[in-house]
Amino acid sequence: MKILFIVPNPPSLVRVRPYNLIRYLAARGHEITLATLWSSAEEWQDIERLQAAGFRVLAAPLGKKQILWNLLEAAITGKPLQASYCASAELRHLLTQNLNGCKPGRHKPFDIIHVEHLRGAQYGLFVQALAARQAIPVVWDSVDCISHLFEQAAARSRSQVGRIMARLELGRTQRYEGWLTHHFDQVLVTSAVDQEALSALSNGNGNGKERREKPPVTVLPNGVDLDYFTPQVNGRDPGTILLSGKMSYHANLTAAFYLIEEIMPAIWQRYPRTQAVIAGKDPPPALQKAAETLPNVQITGTVPDLRPYLQNATVAVSPILYGAGIQNKVLEAMACGTPTVASAQAVAALSAQDGKHLLLAHNTEGFIHHLLHLLADRGSQQSLSVGGRAYVEEFHSWDRITSKLEELYCQSIERKISP
Repeated sequence: MKILFIVPNPPSLVRVRPYNLIRYLAARGHEITLATLWSSAEEWQDIERLQAAGFRVLAAPLGKKQILWNLLEAAITGKPLQASYCASAELRHLLTQNLNGCKPGRHKPFDIIHVEHLRGAQYGLFVQALAARQAIPVVWDSVDCISHLFEQAAARSRSQVGRIMARLELGRTQRYEGWLTHHFDQVLVTSAVDQEALSALSNGNGNGKERREKPPVTVLPNGVDLDYFTPQVNGRDPGTILLSGKMSYHANLTAAFYLIEEIMPAIWQRYPRTQAVIAGKDPPPALQKAAETLPNVQITGTVPDLRPYLQNATVAVSPILYGAGIQNKVLEAMACGTPTVASAQAVAALSAQDGKHLLLAHNTEGFIHHLLHLLADRGSQQSLSVGGRAYVEEFHSWDRITSKLEELYCQSIERKISP
């Protein structure tokens, strides 16, 4: 298949879902044209790496002035900020140039168009008129239900800005996400929770001539690179509890404060030398300041390679109080054979079994109990290490997930060309 893959940001080791989907699709013989935006030297380097790997890339810059204009326009029109954030006339022009072959009687430039995230949905809407001339289906990978995330953040985020923005954006995002589900040939999400939330929003949205028969909302989970994230042969640190994730993301920040303020004090009473390591990009000053008063908390900021932290930690912890989609941090820890303790919210998208693949904590006391147990019991550490790795190998290999995506593409193409 010839696939036009539109993403709001360049795929990379950080943006694992599109990065691995395009890699595995290409490995299976498909021809990928990537359309994306870039806003920094780092993102331009990501594009150069993709080009060096053989991908054809249509790239347009997205500067701060353009972003501010996009947000102002969204505020005026009533669109969600997320939906307007990545608007670019230059990228629309590049897409038009590459879809101009979509005329009756001409060879199709693409067999299918894949658009990712709420930020990229506008480009899926933009290309539809051109794509429809040659019956090219457009698939929207919503990834997460952003409305579901905002609903939780409005009540539970430790970031005041995050709470305010979630409350302001919730209503318009709910309406827009529900409306979007009627405008694509296939809609994807990463979890059953997001599937249920997005399907509920779609009911009653889209009307008149704009309303289509509602397409299926299908779960396509995230995977983990099992060759990249691997257990190490050497032993682990005797007393290190690791939380990983981008710390500018409000759900991760809330989890970090929860760990160091409510969970770790009880751990330190029993094991005072235990280190809490918070590894992730862009930790805000408030988190850094809180850590300064606690001698056994390490805030790493950006790390060049997360694997040594996962491979050396005694336990990986994911005390996520709210969120959406699949927590990649949990899959990566399990792939590295790191014993994992997680909240129900962190593993809502997984079929992992409590006690076999990881340990599930339903409250603060549960986290404390499980962490104290694992710090003291090497046998339980080893059992969860083996079980966690076995789980991701069986259910979350990218090869398996890409195979399912191929099937969904074929179904969308067949539905599009059927009378």
